[in-house]
Amino acid sequence: MFGVADYGAFVAAIILFLMIPGPGNLALITSTTKGGLRGGLAATLGVIGGDQVLMWAAVAGVATLLAAYPAAFHAVQWAGAGYLAWLGARMLLARPGAKPVLNIQPHHYFRQAATITLLNPKAIVFYMAFFPLFVDPAQHPGLPTFAAMALTIASLTFLYGLVVVLLTHHLAERMRANPRIGRALEKLAGVFLLGFGVKLALGR
Repeated sequence: MFGVADYGAFVAAIILFLMIPGPGNLALITSTTKGGLRGGLAATLGVIGGDQVLMWAAVAGVATLLAAYPAAFHAVQWAGAGYLAWLGARMLLARPGAKPVLNIQPHHYFRQAATITLLNPKAIVFYMAFFPLFVDPAQHPGLPTFAAMALTIASLTFLYGLVVVLLTHHLAERMRANPRIGRALEKLAGVFLLGFGVKLALGR
């Protein structure tokens, strides 16, 4: 299909990749908990938007550029780690009743999720290594192949995000009556964000 070798395996690999715990999943869950369905859907679109930028950057050879200039790669890597750690620290230090780290306005959720996604330089390297695995050299028509891949990833991400948002919203409605649970989950999310930041900074 459009020069994509073993399209079924490509779809399965993307679904598995989406299910791996990471900042993107955490952004969806936290945004839904704070902003409801609108916040969660806005965050889903933010993740998709950030992913699309990284995918096309990988196609354009940004990964090669970063590999040729390690200082640039590490600068972006540390920027991403710093942002995640800063966000996690704010969530951990937030006092009860204080203004939430993630604003309730949906456009803030979109921007936050997109920023978290964009500040993961390893995603560019991942896409640069991942795409060639499913490109059929004999049928590869060029740009349409990568466009088909990008559209598939965007569609699967939206469907996955929709499921996560609906499940999270359903659970959040049940826990809304107990503020302690919400505060505990926010602290837990802060710990995970700090962990993601440290992992991103130390990972090689």
